[in-house]
Amino acid sequence: MNLLERIKCNAKKLNKKIVLPESLEERTLKAADILIEEKISQIILIGDPVKINNRAKELSLKNIKNAIIVNPVNYSKKEFYVNLMLKIRAKKGLTREKALELIENPLYLATLMVKNGDADGEVAGAENSTSDVLRPAFQYVKTKKGISVVSGAFIMILKDKKFGENGLMVFADCAVHPDPTAKQLAEIAVSTGQMTRKIAGFEPKIAMLSFSTDGSANHYMVDKVKEATEIAKKMDNSLLIEGEIQADAAIIESIGKKKAPKSKIAGNCNVLIFPNLEAGNIAYKLVQRLAKAEAIGPILQGMAAPINDLSRGCSVSDIVNLVAITANQ
Repeated sequence: MNLLERIKCNAKKLNKKIVLPESLEERTLKAADILIEEKISQIILIGDPVKINNRAKELSLKNIKNAIIVNPVNYSKKEFYVNLMLKIRAKKGLTREKALELIENPLYLATLMVKNGDADGEVAGAENSTSDVLRPAFQYVKTKKGISVVSGAFIMILKDKKFGENGLMVFADCAVHPDPTAKQLAEIAVSTGQMTRKIAGFEPKIAMLSFSTDGSANHYMVDKVKEATEIAKKMDNSLLIEGEIQADAAIIESIGKKKAPKSKIAGNCNVLIFPNLEAGNIAYKLVQRLAKAEAIGPILQGMAAPINDLSRGCSVSDIVNLVAITANQ
């Protein structure tokens, strides 16, 4: 059983409720149909039931009738959610009038459903920008205790099995935070290590990447990675973390032994933490295209509840996979 099969199998056992707020988007509806048919999760769609069912008929989808459909205009818990919004955001200037407007926005309603436990997780982004998906999440669900930054990780499935964990690697942050501080970079490393254990199912060997290995270069950018490494080790001493380290020393055993001979994991790292978003985003896309790797994600880390953001160029299978991962989170 490969990684995706294992993730889907576990999602079936968990039987979580995942809300998809982009209910009329074609790929989302097709994915919902598959998710319901394969019993990967229970599906909540937000929107006008007539429009959703008509769209499903147009697309010849037979399982949407088994989805839970919530109409934001006349939802029975609408008033409850408005009061919840005001409780959380009134001090930030949210008025009742504005809350009544926002609760009819599917992205806000989906987030509030997750916040209140009426849904176990949310997946969106097929037709909305990352900022639009994450804004209500940051406002109402917020981050986990002890974590101040949200990050995006990709599980990379490589054809060359000698890298990582039999071809499996995790890259972060590749999706969210442009230029993390040392503390934020440490939080990203710890969140990624913990996610790797839970979702990818292997013991993380974490490389804090830089253009320097063990003091081979002096620069403030190197200093940030060194500091982040020390903070991360104190945050979770169960994680194996090496840094600062260059990419070749992290993933190629012969180079790791040469450049970092005292390291327990150099040359065998399976989790790569990039010093900033620019490096992470470029790296995962290069590996995806040049090495023909499968990139699963981004998997958002650090939120107090599972909310994941799709690329607007996602496929139906991308949505199915991310819903299964969200159920596992």
